[in-house]
Amino acid sequence: MKVVDFLKHKREILAQHPFELKDWLSPAIRDYWREFQQKAHLHPLLGRVLDPHGETQHGQQQESVAQVVNGQPAMVQEPAIELDEAAAALYAELQGRIGEETHVGEWLHVSQQMIDQFAAVTGDHQWIHTNPERAAAESPFKTTIAHGFLTLALLPQLTGSVDESTPEFPTARMVVNFGLDQVRFPYPIKVESNIRARTKLARVTPIKGGLELLKEIKVEIEGIRRPGCVIESVTRIYF
Repeated sequence: MKVVDFLKHKREILAQHPFELKDWLSPAIRDYWREFQQKAHLHPLLGRVLDPHGETQHGQQQESVAQVVNGQPAMVQEPAIELDEAAAALYAELQGRIGEETHVGEWLHVSQQMIDQFAAVTGDHQWIHTNPERAAAESPFKTTIAHGFLTLALLPQLTGSVDESTPEFPTARMVVNFGLDQVRFPYPIKVESNIRARTKLARVTPIKGGLELLKEIKVEIEGIRRPGCVIESVTRIYF
C-alpha cells in the first residue's frame, strides 16, 4: 500500500471513530489536543472535528463544528457556558494570574513515623520505606524514602487547600479534586527531609456550574536542587 493510500485510509477510519485519535496521543500531546478543543469551543467528550481549513465555503471563520454521526459529518452549534456573577468575577481575576506562582507552602518534616503510618493504612510495607536497617545496607539511597503516594496524599496540606479558616476560594460553594493529568517523581524524598509545595496556575476553563483549574505543583526538598514530585493537578470549583 502506498503511503498516500495508507494516510487516506487512516483519515477515513478516524472520521468514523474519532475517539481513537485521542487514545493514540501521549499524555503531553493529549493536553495540547484538549487545549485546542477548548479554544475551538469543542466539547472534549463529543469527538467533534473542525473543517480542515477552519473556514466555511465562503471563506469566513466558522463558528459551528462538525460532529460525526453514523459516519457522516453533521453541523451543530456549541452552546456557550454562562457563569453566574461570583464565578465570572473569579474567572476574570484568575485569567490575569495564569502563569503566576499562586502559593508557596510551609516546610513539612517527613519522619519515619509518618512513613510507617502511611504504610499501615495502605498496606505498602516495602522495605525501602519501612526498614531503616535494610535500607542503610542495601538501598542506593542509604536510608528509607517516602512512598510516592504519600507525597500525593500530602498535597492538600502542602498546598494549603484544606485550611477552612482561610479558604482559597471563599466565594465558591464547593472545591473538588478532579484528578491529576501527570505525575512524576524526579528525586526520592528521604526520611527526615523537609518538603514544601510551590503552585503555579496554568489554565482556567469555564465549565457548567463553575470553573476548572489546571495547576502545576512542584514538591521541593530542602537542600536538594531537583524536586521530589511534579504534578499537573485538575481542580473544579462550583458556585
